[in-house]
Amino acid sequence: MNAPEVLPPARRRAALVRDFTPWQPRTFDEQFDHAVTKFAERPYVISGDRIYTYADVQRHARRLADGLAALGIEPGDHVGLIVANHPEYAPIKLAIARVGAVAVPLNYLYRTRELGYVLRQSSCRALITMTSFRDMDYLTMLDELAPGWERPGKTSLGELEFVVTYAPDGTPRREGVLDLDDLERIGAECPGAAPGGRRGPDDISDILYTSGTTGSPKGVMLSHDGLHRAAFGSIHCRALGGGNRVVFALPCYHLFAYGQAVIGSIFVGGAMLPQPRFDPVEYFRAIETHRVTDVLAVPTMSVALVEHPDRHRYDLSSLRMMLSAAASAPTWLWERLRTELGVDELTTAYGMTEMSGTMSMTRPEDPVEALTATVGVQLPSGPAGLAHLGGLIAEYRVLDPVYGEEVPPGEVGELVARGPTTMKGYWQRPEETAAALRDGWFHTGDLVRILPDGSLVIAGRSKDLIKTGGELVTPKEVEDFLTALPGVSQGYVVGIPDERWGEVVAAFVVAEPEATVDAEDLIARCRAGLSRFKVPRHVFVVDVDAIPQTPTGKVQKFKLVSAAQQLIAAQSPSAPTTFTTIRGE
Repeated sequence: MNAPEVLPPARRRAALVRDFTPWQPRTFDEQFDHAVTKFAERPYVISGDRIYTYADVQRHARRLADGLAALGIEPGDHVGLIVANHPEYAPIKLAIARVGAVAVPLNYLYRTRELGYVLRQSSCRALITMTSFRDMDYLTMLDELAPGWERPGKTSLGELEFVVTYAPDGTPRREGVLDLDDLERIGAECPGAAPGGRRGPDDISDILYTSGTTGSPKGVMLSHDGLHRAAFGSIHCRALGGGNRVVFALPCYHLFAYGQAVIGSIFVGGAMLPQPRFDPVEYFRAIETHRVTDVLAVPTMSVALVEHPDRHRYDLSSLRMMLSAAASAPTWLWERLRTELGVDELTTAYGMTEMSGTMSMTRPEDPVEALTATVGVQLPSGPAGLAHLGGLIAEYRVLDPVYGEEVPPGEVGELVARGPTTMKGYWQRPEETAAALRDGWFHTGDLVRILPDGSLVIAGRSKDLIKTGGELVTPKEVEDFLTALPGVSQGYVVGIPDERWGEVVAAFVVAEPEATVDAEDLIARCRAGLSRFKVPRHVFVVDVDAIPQTPTGKVQKFKLVSAAQQLIAAQSPSAPTTFTTIRGE
């Protein structure tokens, strides 16, 4: 049988423009309902051999929404969710939108301390959580954070009153605790309790937590319409075709998967195949079995796919597209994605949570040089963009990071942006909001230069955030954790460039006088108390004199980066004995 004809990107974009002009702002549940009118019997979620159509997900979501309303969840309430890439994610997310609540997707790698902080800070009134995931036991965490949380009424975790659980692995439920089946049953008994239409497109849809310069996660408030515009801008730039099928293992608490797959799919009647964990073989099986056309990945995943020895055992002929972003990738990787996996349409992108996701993106027609030298053009978004800017998703300026004046074209400065995708602010963080949002302009903290064709080149970060494997790590958070450990006097954390991970976390530690600090023990304690991606890959135990400082006593972290690179490259018996390197997972 001949493969179906693949239209060129320009014709696919024209179809998207035709279907969504003029732009109609909607809430997430309204946007999904609109998709159901066109794609009711198409698959929306595929998980293994289970296929859920748009109509299936809509029915499930409405019962869950009615259940939430019957429990007492009201428009504007915050509902947290700790849900990995399971098929339940989509109906839960839609149910929260339909009841008019604000979704607070939480990182399911949070340890107890991190989870407690975010649940309190976010003012969640309800929490929908897995019972466990990998080695994470969320019910035990709740026991530690809020003893007696199973009993009706307000807990000691801020505003939290209701907890609904579900066990993906089928383990027995805890007695007296509501689970998803209970919530659905309650909803079936109270049809119409959540009629929809109780919030507007400009109201807050999500509070997404991202690392901040203070070391504590900040809740970014994003509107329904802003998220939809950014997602549509991405699929418009990539020229997604009707019925696109995308596989991914990126978590849906990040905008990468949330915007590109969960939201993006509904504009084209597409299906998503979320994977609870990244496994190249599972990707290959999904592509072969379900004729997947599209892959979302970060470069570390892309490397694993092209290097896997079994890749040639599977029929990957349906695969046409890949978005590999969140870190830079070398030329050889892009070339091997074409030759080894047969991906014709490769794209990369740049974005920030505070701007609802994608801000720039390459096009599938672009040469490989654009993928390696830039992060694409300022996002052209068709009807979802700004008409007075020719459809760009936002207005961009590049400012001198010291004086705040616009720099000449082509020169490096801090990227600032404003438009309909700009965040509403940081939840209950007025000072940080005022610092980031000035006269409507969001200050990214990223240094860029804009080429004559509108492409962005990332020149560095004025902030110290470390991007490793698609995750953001705040150095101060790790430093605070290290310096709270016995025997540690000082801790300094930096990001070291790494071809596979983008950056890896490295820590320089100074022991207290007369104390002996064991680097391996520090790694073990970090693994126990921090999310996996925050654990330092390299630990250097040093004398205080080895920490470079300015005359005023400010640590020169750029010199620590250079020192770490030299020490990593010179691992040998002759390396300085004051430095101890321990490799993490």
